[in-house]
Amino acid sequence: MENPAPRVVIAGGHSAGHIEPAMNFADALRELAPAAEITALGTVRGLDTTLIPARGYPLELIPPVPLPRALNRALLHLPVDLRDSVRAAGAVLDRVRADIVVGFGGYVAAPAYLAARRRGIPIVVHEANIRAGAANQLAARMTPHVYTASPAVRLRGTPIGIPLRPAIAALDRSALRDEARRRFGLRPDGPVLLVTGGSQGAQTINAAVAATAFQAAGVQVLHITGRRHAVAAPDGDPPYVVVPYVGEMHYAYAAADFVLCRSGAMTCAELAAVGLPAAFVPLPDRRGEQRLNAVAAVASGAARVVADAVLSPAWLESELLPVLTDPVRLAAMAARAAGTGTPDAAAKLARHVLAAISERRATAR
Repeated sequence: MENPAPRVVIAGGHSAGHIEPAMNFADALRELAPAAEITALGTVRGLDTTLIPARGYPLELIPPVPLPRALNRALLHLPVDLRDSVRAAGAVLDRVRADIVVGFGGYVAAPAYLAARRRGIPIVVHEANIRAGAANQLAARMTPHVYTASPAVRLRGTPIGIPLRPAIAALDRSALRDEARRRFGLRPDGPVLLVTGGSQGAQTINAAVAATAFQAAGVQVLHITGRRHAVAAPDGDPPYVVVPYVGEMHYAYAAADFVLCRSGAMTCAELAAVGLPAAFVPLPDRRGEQRLNAVAAVASGAARVVADAVLSPAWLESELLPVLTDPVRLAAMAARAAGTGTPDAAAKLARHVLAAISERRATAR
C-alpha cells in the first residue's frame, strides 16, 4: 500500500518575519512533494489572515499566547490562555491527521509544539534570529530536528540559512537588471541606491535620504517609503523614484547596486542570497536583535552598520556617497555579499522535513 501524502502543519504566525520563511518553506515542500497537504496555524492578532491566504495555503486560527514581559494580570492568566490554545492547536492536528509540525516561532508556535508533543508527533524547528524566541527555545528541548539561519544563532541546531522566495533565491541580478530598471523608470547606466525601511517604512531612513544630494553626485535612487510615509520625489536627473511599496522585491534588488535598509533577519538573508552590499540601520530596541543580524555581512566586508541615531544626510554624504560612486568598491562588496548567501535553505528544510516524516512512518510500521 502506498504511503499517503505528507500532512504538514506549519506554525509561524503573527509577524512577517515568522510568516515569510514559513510560507517559503511551504512553497519548497510543495515543489518536492506536490501532493503534500499543508495547513498553517495562525491568529487574528497579526498578519496571518492577510499574508497566509494570499500564498494559497489553508489557515486555521487558534488563540494567541503572547508572553507578558511584566508581572501583571496577563501573566497571571497565562496558564489558562496557554491551555486553551494548546487544545485548539491539538484539535487542528487531529483533524488534519498531521504527520509533523514545522515551527518558525511566534505566538502560535508554543501551543503547536506542546500539542504535537502530547500526541507523539515529530517537531521540526527553524530559528531565523540570532537570539531565539521563547517558543523555539522551548521546542529545541523537545526535538533533535532544529535548524537555524547561521552558526551564530544562539540555539542548538544545524545551520541551513533562511527559506527565501524562489524569485529571490534564484535571482540573476545582471540578467534582470535592464528590465528591472525600465520597470521603475531608472536609467540603464549609473549606480542605483535602493532605500527601504520594510513594509511599514522607517521615518529615520526616509528623512535622511530625502535630504541628501544623491542626484548631484550622479546617483539614482529607488526609494520605497512604506505605505505609512510620504516623501516628495525631487525633480532632476538622474532619476529619484519614490514608491510606497514593492510587491515583487526581486525587481528592486535587480535594479540596485547598493541598499540602505533595516537589518531584519529576512532582509539580511535576501541581500546575501542576491549578492547586494548594504548599509544597515538596525531598528533600535532593547535587545539589539537587528544589529546582531548584520554582524556576518559586516565581518565579510559586504556591509556597513550605522546606528539609527547617527544616520543623517552628513553621514550619507561622507560615508555612503564615496562607495556608491566607486564601481570597484561596489563590485568588491557585492562579491563578498554573494559569498555569504544560502539561497537553497527552503529546499534543504523541506528535504529534512520529508525525511523526518518517512522515518516516523517507517517506525510506525
